[in-house]
Amino acid sequence: MKHDRSADGALPARGVRATASRRRVLAALASAGLTWAAGPAGAQAAFPSRPLKLVVPFPPGGSTDLLARRIGEKLAAALGQPVVVENRPGAGGATGSVEVARAPADGHTLLFGVTGTHAISPAINPKIGYDPRADFAALSIVVSAPLVVVVRADSPHKTLAELLTWTRANPDRLTHGSPGNGTTMHLTGEMFALATGTRVTHVPYKGSAPALQDLLGGQIESMFGDLLVTLPLIQGGKLRALAVTSRQRNPLLAAVPTMAESVPRELADFEASSWQGLFVPAGTPAPVQERLNAEIVKALRAPDLKDFFAERGFVVEAKSLDDSRRFLEAEVAKWTRIVKAVNPQVN
Repeated sequence: MKHDRSADGALPARGVRATASRRRVLAALASAGLTWAAGPAGAQAAFPSRPLKLVVPFPPGGSTDLLARRIGEKLAAALGQPVVVENRPGAGGATGSVEVARAPADGHTLLFGVTGTHAISPAINPKIGYDPRADFAALSIVVSAPLVVVVRADSPHKTLAELLTWTRANPDRLTHGSPGNGTTMHLTGEMFALATGTRVTHVPYKGSAPALQDLLGGQIESMFGDLLVTLPLIQGGKLRALAVTSRQRNPLLAAVPTMAESVPRELADFEASSWQGLFVPAGTPAPVQERLNAEIVKALRAPDLKDFFAERGFVVEAKSLDDSRRFLEAEVAKWTRIVKAVNPQVN
């Protein structure tokens, strides 16, 4: 919005133009959830003016729901308003995401988005109902966690390099299980195959539990598994972890190398993570975004929350607004490239 200003930058003090300009300023501030205060302080934030709604686009009880509720408690205390977590499952997270994308852009409705909702699903289904970059503003990427390449504990493959050598010698014979077509686990396996020039056979399941059951039973050979799900089986000696997909080793599996450490020639730049972040509708006023980002980052750096995440293998990201936007851009580009190369068929 353009205002006529004097040489020192102040709004005009008199006249019809000054009155109209002031009305426009007041209207803009009101729509942004701000109030006008006289004096040097200028515009003073009145946000939030009512309880906040934090939409989790998945059923209650999962890791996303658990994380959202812990962060919601911190935000409620910091903002002085309740943060109500509402589960809106459906269509792989699309139902809740569409709801938030269409909500008023005033900062009172947030979404707990993940890799699937904001980087993979829109690439697979262009008619999903929202654009992860155009329809949302990323407040902060909250946490990330690597996937883990796992085989049975009695597998002859002791390292990822050994598994790769066998895969090259036996095209299409390596069976790679996943919780379903188009999941992060499925596409990470395809990313591995593309990077190494190998051919694997993908076996989709309806969830991680049946995939792991068949892996333990010998029906499939390997899996890029979720850290939280596979960790008890690794620690219990039923699965062998060959590598993690992050750039750094994970503290809960400190002895397990990264993909780059395992196969440096072809996988030097390999990185895939399961991440989660907080979003608001696009057009949410910048001061509101900045306030929310500041409180989110502060909450994530609190010792109790850091310990809570670390115990579950999550890496706290706590990214700034600019870093979150750049991160999302890179993730969308990466997973779109993989989707186009693989063309996964998702029912």
